[in-house]
Amino acid sequence: MHRGAERSSQKVTVQETIAALATPPGEGALAVIRMSGPLALTIADAVFRGSGRPSAIQERNVSFGRIIDAKGEVIDEVLLTVFRNPRSYTGEDLVEISGHGGSLVASRVLAAVLEAGARMAQPGEFTERAFINGKLDLTQAEAVMDLISAGTPRAARAAAAQLEGRLGQEIQALRGELLECVAHLEAFIDFPEEGIDPESGAALRRRMQRIAERLAILLATADEGRLLREGITLALCGAPNAGKSSLLNRLLGAERAIVNEAPGTTRDTIEEKASLGGYPFRVIDTAGLRETADAVEQEGVRRARQAAEQADLRIHLVDASLLSDVATIPAPLFDDEILVYNKRDLLADRATFPGGIVISCRTGEGIDSLIQTIISKVTGHSKKEKGVHGETVQDGAAINARHQDCLKRASSCLVAAMDLLGAGDPPELVAVELRTALGAVGEVVGEAGTEEILGKIFSSFCIGK
Repeated sequence: MHRGAERSSQKVTVQETIAALATPPGEGALAVIRMSGPLALTIADAVFRGSGRPSAIQERNVSFGRIIDAKGEVIDEVLLTVFRNPRSYTGEDLVEISGHGGSLVASRVLAAVLEAGARMAQPGEFTERAFINGKLDLTQAEAVMDLISAGTPRAARAAAAQLEGRLGQEIQALRGELLECVAHLEAFIDFPEEGIDPESGAALRRRMQRIAERLAILLATADEGRLLREGITLALCGAPNAGKSSLLNRLLGAERAIVNEAPGTTRDTIEEKASLGGYPFRVIDTAGLRETADAVEQEGVRRARQAAEQADLRIHLVDASLLSDVATIPAPLFDDEILVYNKRDLLADRATFPGGIVISCRTGEGIDSLIQTIISKVTGHSKKEKGVHGETVQDGAAINARHQDCLKRASSCLVAAMDLLGAGDPPELVAVELRTALGAVGEVVGEAGTEEILGKIFSSFCIGK
């Protein structure tokens, strides 16, 4: 999917009818033009010629016909589908025109639609209208982009679960609990002479504590969400001929890097994407780290160190067949590295090596254990993360950085409210903190979103979505 131009700060006018190419530009079997708004059917009537007018076509039926320009010239033969409000993606009248793929013909169809009265859609504007019209909450709208950009099956499953509304449902449940707490306090504020009796105060505090625990469970998924959305950089480091390129090929499951017994074969960094344990990785094969008089190799070593220092995780690969003393741990190259002994297949005995993982890139021995160690290292756990009371964090609840900021603010306010309640402070002060927490939680699903927040989110979408 292509990215659109920078989003305008102008507020979206939903009375306008928008149109855009919804498929990638270039040659292909199909190109889809999407149009949404109050004049979508009228514009379709003006540019489409078939057995019936689009405005008279039964909803969700496909009609064959031709698209014509303002001069009546036929541009393309197409299939046209009508989705009427509110049963459409955007909640408005929506028309999709499926024509032949190709940059020229698709641009001419789009030009005809724009000339007939539509305007070019901004990035993410179709999904933004779906949000504005109540078809999606903000977490579901964000999940649309996550699903499009997912690089692994695990990331796609998490995005699909969020698109189904799992995270939104949890957030709405939390909002409901907070509203109950606020309503409870409002009753005491309306009758200040009675005050909050100890029993009611204890019950209210227990309810707030349960909300805080559920917030903690969601916040615990932030690292998982970051990994799934952003991935992690893994640098393969070590002396020349330690097997870094062979390990890269093993992790990729393909012969990407040149493997040769001659030291210094890799002169520059090689970077490839890989899926390890369902998480997206950028794996970097670096030049062998050693002292050398070769100017080209010196530059390769410099770049190797730079790439390793900037990586999220580093593997220090050692040729185990060259070790004279298997009981001696090699000096580390970097802090917080994973020590890996390679070439197990060249060893006559089954000696163990301290402080590291033993593998053979030639036979594949130990590769699965290495991948599990990598995943455990970056996720902080070897099994599915659990919440405060052992509840398993559901797929699709992996929050992003924006959600994390909102929930952290809500959690902080909730803790402050509990402290005030415990100290016997006036209920008005407790209510202020709870209302702030309520607003912060509402921001997650867009209940309290601002134009600035919405503009930032939808500007990352591709045009046509």
